[in-house]
Amino acid sequence: MNRLENIRFVLSNTSHAGNIGGSARAMKVMGLTKLHLINPTDHPSSEATARASGADDVLYHAGIHDDLDQAIAPCTLVMGTSARNRGMDIEVIELQQAAKMMVAAASSEQVALLFGQERFGLTNEEMQRCHYLVRMPANPEYASLNLAAAVQVAAYELRMNWLAVAQQVAEERSEEVPFATAAKMQGFYEHLFQVMHEVDFMQAENQASLAEKLRMMFNRLRIEKHEMDILRGFLSAVNKNIKK
Repeated sequence: MNRLENIRFVLSNTSHAGNIGGSARAMKVMGLTKLHLINPTDHPSSEATARASGADDVLYHAGIHDDLDQAIAPCTLVMGTSARNRGMDIEVIELQQAAKMMVAAASSEQVALLFGQERFGLTNEEMQRCHYLVRMPANPEYASLNLAAAVQVAAYELRMNWLAVAQQVAEERSEEVPFATAAKMQGFYEHLFQVMHEVDFMQAENQASLAEKLRMMFNRLRIEKHEMDILRGFLSAVNKNIKK
């Protein structure tokens, strides 16, 4: 499964419909589609649809909940966006670290990023549902982000981490290419040298030197299993034509 499908954005008590639509657009641009709303003031609405600008499907499939516990019920990791913990014993981490943790957990679990109401942010009760609080990398002298803008920043960071993980997985898979075994290589060499003798390309005086050079060449190439099948098929076809 695409890890982004296991990441949900939860907007709590959003008062402006335009922010819901803007958030849906911000999410879809970054490949995130799981939007959950807790007691939105105005939803559905034409303003939200207009601000979504093509992300209507994210709006249409958004989960609507009466309380936070419903919205995060299946999640094993919950993070809340807040620059401070208001004296509560909740660790505040940077967005980049939070995104890395969420993407890692999303490989097999559902995770949530919680955004509070526009004017007041997360309530103390909402913070108590969070494993971590997340601080945006904003100007400390003016750190107030519009809700949809905050969603965009978080969605971007999550996508960048997801792309990095996807690249790493692809590289690991490329390293798992089934190469020809030593036994298969030896069988290939015997077949190759036999054919070369039959066409008078390999003779007694140059046999050892040529065999060494060919072995070194193929060792550098590291022949894959499917490539070996092609080579053996070619040599078999040569054998058949020699005997005609």
